[in-house]
Amino acid sequence: MIPGRSAIAPKGILSRLRSVMAADATAETRLQLVTNIVATDMVAEVCSIYIMRAGEVLELFATKGLKLDAVHLTRLRVGEGVVGAIAASGRPMNLSEAKDHPSYVYRPETGEEDYHSMMGVPLLRMGRVLGVLVIQNKTQRHYTEEEVETLQTVAMIIGELVGSGELINKEETLPTDGIAMLPLRLEGSALNAGIGMGAAILHEARVVITRFVAEDPETELERLRNALSEMHGALDDMLQSSESLDDEHRDILETYRMFAEDAGWLGRIREAIKTGLTAEAAVQKVHDDTEARMAQVQDPYLRERVNDLQDLANRLLQHLVGVEKLSPEDIPEHAVLVAKNMGPAELLDYDRTRLRALVLEEGSATSHVAIIARALDIPVVGQVKSALSRIEAGDPIVVDGNNGQIFIRPGEDVLSAFKNSVKARIRQRAAYAALRDKPAVTKDGVVVSLNVNAGLLVDLEHLKEVGADGVGLYRTEIPFMARSDIPGVEAQVSLYQKIMDEAGGKPVVFRTLDAGGDKVLPYWDNHGEENPAMGWRAIRVTLDRPYLLRQQLRGLIRACGGRELNVMFPMVAEVAEFVQARRLLDMEIERESIKGHRLPSRVNVGVMLEVPSLMFQLDSLLEKIDFLSVGSNDLFQFLYAVDRGNPRISGRYDTLSPPMLNALKAVVDKCNKAGVTLSLCGEMGGRPLDAMVLVGLGFRKLSMSASSIGPVKMMIRSLTLSELENFLHTQAGKSRHSLRPVLRQFAKDRDIAL
Repeated sequence: MIPGRSAIAPKGILSRLRSVMAADATAETRLQLVTNIVATDMVAEVCSIYIMRAGEVLELFATKGLKLDAVHLTRLRVGEGVVGAIAASGRPMNLSEAKDHPSYVYRPETGEEDYHSMMGVPLLRMGRVLGVLVIQNKTQRHYTEEEVETLQTVAMIIGELVGSGELINKEETLPTDGIAMLPLRLEGSALNAGIGMGAAILHEARVVITRFVAEDPETELERLRNALSEMHGALDDMLQSSESLDDEHRDILETYRMFAEDAGWLGRIREAIKTGLTAEAAVQKVHDDTEARMAQVQDPYLRERVNDLQDLANRLLQHLVGVEKLSPEDIPEHAVLVAKNMGPAELLDYDRTRLRALVLEEGSATSHVAIIARALDIPVVGQVKSALSRIEAGDPIVVDGNNGQIFIRPGEDVLSAFKNSVKARIRQRAAYAALRDKPAVTKDGVVVSLNVNAGLLVDLEHLKEVGADGVGLYRTEIPFMARSDIPGVEAQVSLYQKIMDEAGGKPVVFRTLDAGGDKVLPYWDNHGEENPAMGWRAIRVTLDRPYLLRQQLRGLIRACGGRELNVMFPMVAEVAEFVQARRLLDMEIERESIKGHRLPSRVNVGVMLEVPSLMFQLDSLLEKIDFLSVGSNDLFQFLYAVDRGNPRISGRYDTLSPPMLNALKAVVDKCNKAGVTLSLCGEMGGRPLDAMVLVGLGFRKLSMSASSIGPVKMMIRSLTLSELENFLHTQAGKSRHSLRPVLRQFAKDRDIAL
């Protein structure tokens, strides 16, 4: 701070900004007045405002101190210059010598060569950077934290006014590419399968703030208290009305409800009010600050929790300014919801009987809203860039949740094709449903056991619907990921008992905690591994933290008292790891016996074969286990050293290639010789052609998603296994890249249902 300068009073600068907002002047004049006020109050020789234009270009819109001829002439790309660096990071920058910064660029038309110190903050609105607010001084000074905070408060208000068109003309705002009436196709990530068609509803939970500067902070604090009380009551009502959701999904809403009472979040809002902001402006400022900080965090779970906070901020704003919710009659009968992102409670605000699909600009498979959408069987496509700027309310949309595509204003040919696809899918489902109670048996009498993969209680409902023989893989990590802390033993016992009850006596194979890699738990550090798929994950985590595994095994043993327990250890790379895990299981069985708890009637212990190194110890392993399950996804990935998430190479190799099939055949032969039950759980088992080959290799138990049971069962019932075995024998030793084409032709020639 300049010597002799008193502390900046945010209330003073805010009150002068309020007078500018009330002035009867053009947008350009208002913007210029803002720079004058900020420069004067911040004791800066320069104050400049840059606005984001099309193509991620920052244009100088107003300045006090630089040459006025530079206005609308000086432009910087995002990432170019200090101003561009601020826009790229979304964070403030405080420099005593701007020229020393590596991003510094000199623009002679501005006349800024005389200035040394510089502070800039982004203009944020709805998590987007709309521009940059900058002050400069000739002296080399380091601006204080208080000055940075004050400039951020001013920037928040300017960002709101710029976004609403108060400070710049509407025609000067960012053009929206792709509006008009032309058809448009956008790509994203498939977060929940299915096809949905309907009219677009734009989820604009954003509340327009019209009052920024408070007249009486105590009055604003009282308004905040009242709004919080109303919001908490509304959230409690929502929890009571969501009794149809199972415990895991209610846990998500309970965790969300706890966010609403976070002391740190509420404390920052109260402090912002004390600086002179209204309650609603304080709520928005605190959220913008949080979102800007979290933009730098890579952890997907933590990033998704920001969406929950955005949801809460919007709800609190609605209670503060009295915004009414969208009424049911305003929602078309067939609606597609489009949002940047949303919290789980926001999705439940809509009439779920009318929602046909959900489109998100952000979102991930682990986001709470995606988990709830899956429970409601709503197709979801996420990571759709610029969806809100390219879609208008009422636009007809087709959402292809199977392939991660959305079609906006589709032509009649596209619409007709999807309608036919939906009709064909309905007919197929009817045909699959007719097979529900029939066995998966080949024409020559070979029975194959078809099981489902599950990870939530809601998945167990499909067990009866599709006529599966049991649960071949229950992913126990998903309930762990849905909670904000580690579930205790009793919570796990309750969950596993419900799973066994829902299975109705059919076998369930519980895979122990397979966290790490792309499955991040919120309550431990991921350490930012460069190659997480091959890093600290699955059994490596639970052997390093045995209390996690012991608690889980204890919960499984108690839950299966009097019933058969099937437990499987994932990502085992050597027999020694299995021996160590089995020792922990035996310790827990002995512990439960001493305590007098009822033990399972039988305990079957197995291993997932995912790491190729274990194939070279199979003989030793098979002596110690009751069953083996091939995890085809990871085994294929590691066998070929191919990152399945890398689009440049993910399709380069094929599961029906000779190396993969030779490896699987070797496993079949060893298990048959040792008398050990063998199964496969992975995407390979759920694709009819791949499943056909697996049966031909000798697999008699497959586990897959519930939706794949029908197609695979239909394939098996149309197959003569002896013909396939003979054909595969003729292909042994072939050096083709893949056997897929010849196998598809084999199936076509024999009318095998694929």
